[in-house]
Amino acid sequence: MKTVLILRHGKSDWGADYATDHDRPLAKRGHRAASRLGRFLRQTGQIPDLVLSSTAVRARRTAELAMEAGQWACPLKCNPDLYGTFAPSVLEMIRDQDDGIASLLLVGHQPTWSELVALLSGAVTRFPTAALARIDFEVDSWAEVQAETGSLIWLVTPKLLEKKGLEVPPALMLAAGSWQLVPALFRLMTDD
Repeated sequence: MKTVLILRHGKSDWGADYATDHDRPLAKRGHRAASRLGRFLRQTGQIPDLVLSSTAVRARRTAELAMEAGQWACPLKCNPDLYGTFAPSVLEMIRDQDDGIASLLLVGHQPTWSELVALLSGAVTRFPTAALARIDFEVDSWAEVQAETGSLIWLVTPKLLEKKGLEVPPALMLAAGSWQLVPALFRLMTDD
């Protein structure tokens, strides 16, 4: 099995001093969200084997903060092709990964990330800042990953985790050795 984790960068600081969109930094809220999600993945035993991030400051910093808070030892690679790209191009990047990697975390931007979730799993989702999705593929090789063959296992937001006062929401249950999303989590996410 291969797992793709898709993380949208945290809330950015539109009021900061920056030269280009690529240089826009994270807001304080984005810092907190990235750290919370890093701890969430550690606590649920889902630390990725590799993190691929957009080179944009807000995406790269989201990846770094998640890794630091979650105490992940995996490598971080920044790829300029993840900035301003399209879902089919990201699918090709996924297919190019080394098969020794079982779990890949991608950090990037909208609208590409919601389009990527739809392309990989067929699921239409709302993907706010710092949302994190897990999609599993029943394949042995990344090269075998095809459009709409993945299963969206869960999608969480920092707001959901904060609302429940937990790192791991109660609707996320351990079953059959892997974390699975129950419908209650979708209902919790849409209750604003």
